[in-house]
Amino acid sequence: MGQMRLKTFMKYHDYPLIIAVFLLSLFGLIMVYSASMITAVTRFHTTSDYFFQKQTWAWIIGAVIFLFTSFVPYKHYARKKFLQFVFFAMPLPLIYVLLFGHTANNATSWIKLGPVNVQPAEFAKIGLIVYLSGVLANKQKKLQASPQDVLFPIYYMLFICLLIFLQPDVGTMIIIALISAAIIFSSAASKRLLMKQLLLFSLIIGLVALISGPFIYDRVFTKERLSRIDGFLHPFKYADDEGYQLTNSYIAIGNGGLKGLGLGQSIQKYGYLPEAHTDFIMAIIAEELGLFGVSFVLLLLSFIVLRGFVVARKCQDAFGSLLAIGIATMIGLQTFVNLGGLTGIIPITGVTLPFVSYGGSSLVLLMMSVGVLANISAVTNYEKHKNQKNNIQKNDISFS
Repeated sequence: MGQMRLKTFMKYHDYPLIIAVFLLSLFGLIMVYSASMITAVTRFHTTSDYFFQKQTWAWIIGAVIFLFTSFVPYKHYARKKFLQFVFFAMPLPLIYVLLFGHTANNATSWIKLGPVNVQPAEFAKIGLIVYLSGVLANKQKKLQASPQDVLFPIYYMLFICLLIFLQPDVGTMIIIALISAAIIFSSAASKRLLMKQLLLFSLIIGLVALISGPFIYDRVFTKERLSRIDGFLHPFKYADDEGYQLTNSYIAIGNGGLKGLGLGQSIQKYGYLPEAHTDFIMAIIAEELGLFGVSFVLLLLSFIVLRGFVVARKCQDAFGSLLAIGIATMIGLQTFVNLGGLTGIIPITGVTLPFVSYGGSSLVLLMMSVGVLANISAVTNYEKHKNQKNNIQKNDISFS
């Protein structure tokens, strides 16, 4: 990128968005250390900063990728060759993980690369967002004349969801399906056709479930997953078993009150609250930093999501607008699912809190995605300024 171009992007970058992302992710590093220090020593018999060090490396990688994607013009991703690459490359790691993946918590969702575990389903989120946005944006005019053109991208999305379902990772599959739905319904595709297809897919899925039920039931509906439903519906009745995580989450939130017990002073992280540094990190934030800490996280996450939708509305390019909608929806859905699980609004699904929870794959993906969002915002701001400047010049010429 030339010097003038770099200066231009620096001038029009979305600095409020960038500051919010880095503030939240750095805060997440602090809370990962606080929430994981006891678990690292007692369960994994290692140093107290073990998870913190791994997350720090993920943050560094994510920050570098963020800088890269924030300066690469997002319109490059809509090129036909790039979309073809995404189309063929995305299913490969998902198929590989089904055959040779690492199994943990009754799910085969990870690929071990030395000391690092990579979760392909996380990167399938941004891959599908780019693919659907690119294909639907390139077919904007065709979709109005030939609504059937939207069907192939939908079938491809369902194929990706099926691969993730078979791991099985139902939480991620649902999030990807909802993100895809947001992009598809925001496109120029016929809403009547989409509703007909939705009804058809529901009938097909119901039929497939009935036929294949005996073969996949034991794999998908494991005893652990079914127990989560009991824990969700009656947490205090099963407080020593299925409802153990949720009741201890409530205790952590209640202990914190308004100001919290103080950073590092959580009681629940001493073995009472499993996965304190991953799925339930917000409960530890509530216990240590109280309502103020929770509000800080929620305000930053809300700002990032709303900023994404504002960027989508302002962007005059269909691809950029759909891309921003997909990224903002992804962050918003993950936030809702995570907080809904630890507060008992929905069953626990194992989805991490964006930018805050421990998880290298998730953090790198999110930093990459928001880098793209920042680029869309910068390009939109630049093009708006350029158009205003051209209009002023035209008006000056007309008056002269």
